Amino acid sequence: MKIRIVDAFTPRPFGGNPAGVVLFPDADSFPADDWLQRVAAEVNLSETAYAHPLPAGAGDADWALRWFTPVTEVDMCGHATLATAHVLSESGLASGTIRFAARCGVLAATAHDDGTITLDFPTSPLVPAVLPAGVEEAIGAPVLSVHDTGPHIGDLLVEVADEATVRTLAPDLRAVGRLSRRGVVVTAAADDPGRGYDFVSRCFFPNAGIDEDPVTGSAHTALAPFWSARLGRDELTGFQGSARTGLVRTTLRGERTLLTGSAVTVVDGELLATP
Repeated sequence: MKIRIVDAFTPRPFGGNPAGVVLFPDADSFPADDWLQRVAAEVNLSETAYAHPLPAGAGDADWALRWFTPVTEVDMCGHATLATAHVLSESGLASGTIRFAARCGVLAATAHDDGTITLDFPTSPLVPAVLPAGVEEAIGAPVLSVHDTGPHIGDLLVEVADEATVRTLAPDLRAVGRLSRRGVVVTAAADDPGRGYDFVSRCFFPNAGIDEDPVTGSAHTALAPFWSARLGRDELTGFQGSARTGLVRTTLRGERTLLTGSAVTVVDGELLATP
C-alpha cells in the first residue's frame, strides 16, 4: 500500500505544510478508525489524509476523504486536501475537478495547467467576541480584536498590531489550549504588501496535537472574510509565518472560499502495516 508525504502550499520541497496521503483506490470503505489513527500517529505530521473512490452516481462527490492528526480526527483540513488532490492528479487517478465527501460537506479541488490547485471550501462564519480572559497572556501580545470561527474549525481568530508581532510570538501553548476547541489563529496586516502578500498569520493547535501548524488552509476560510472586509478586495494572498512558511491565495465568494496553492511530493513509499 502506497503512502506519500506531500508538502502543500509551497512549490519547493521542505516548505509549506507536510501531509501524509494514503489512497485506497480499490476499496469502497475505509479501514477501522483505530488503524487510521495509528498510522497518523506513526506518520506524526499535522494531518494524514485517507481517500477512497465513491461509486459512479453515488451523489455529489467522487472520493470519500478523512483527515487525522496524530491524536484525533478533524472536521476540515485544507493542506491535506490539497496534498490528496495533488497525489490523485500526479498518479493519474483523477483529473480536472475532484469532488470529496468529507465531514464538513462536499469539497472540490481543481488542478490547473501551471501546477497549482484550487480548493473550494465553506467560508467560516466570523462572530465578533468579547476578549476572553487570558488571551493576551496566552499568546504573549496585546490583542486588537477577537472572533469565533464557527463549528468546522473551532478556533479563535485573534488580530494583533503588526506583522512583526505575529512573527515573534512565543505563546504559552498550555494556556492556548484552554481558549478554544482547536486553538488560536493570530493575524495582522502585512507590513509591506509589495512583498507579495496581504496579511500574515500563525496557527497554534495544541488541542489537536499540533503545537504550531506550518500552513493552515482551513484557517484561511476565516482569514479570507476577515481581511477581505478590511482591505476591500475579494482576492488576497496570505503568508503563514511558521518556520517552514507558505502562501495561500484566497478568493472570497460569499459562503464559499477558494484556496489556491502548490504542492510537491517528497516521499513516495510503501506502508507495510496494512489493515
